Amino acid sequence: MMASSKKILKITIIIIGIGILIIGGAGFYMFNKPARDVQKTKTDFSFDAGEIVDEYLLDAHKANEKYLDEEGNSKVLEVTGIVAEISEDFKGQTVILLKSDTDKAGVSCTFTAESNARAAAFKIGDEITIKGVIRSGAAYDEDLGMYENVIVEKSDIVSDK
Repeated sequence: MMASSKKILKITIIIIGIGILIIGGAGFYMFNKPARDVQKTKTDFSFDAGEIVDEYLLDAHKANEKYLDEEGNSKVLEVTGIVAEISEDFKGQTVILLKSDTDKAGVSCTFTAESNARAAAFKIGDEITIKGVIRSGAAYDEDLGMYENVIVEKSDIVSDK
């Protein structure tokens, strides 16, 4: 009887050890998985800045279904618009707002450390196309009484028109 319980204990320890190795290996793989290279990924949608703003203001749920995949990751977008504002966020990344005078909200595009230099070449009034992924859609904030912009991140310049 004693040999049988030692054998069961030994098998249980081996199974637990294998399970820990598998979980550890999967965790290590996920931790070291390279980040998605948005600029090398095929573009899923191309449109003017006002179009995506209008879609989100009309029906945010429907827009999220269109622009986000099943896991909630954004599809890759190219947005064309007029540079209305150029600023810098707290990380030192360039932020360009694409918005026309008639739009209720715009598309705020945050560049990466690698693409900041290319964004510096533009000025207010230029028409440009930016490629990136959505972080959040446009909405109306009733408490503040103002519209919130669509936020696109991991941005880079596709072309200047």
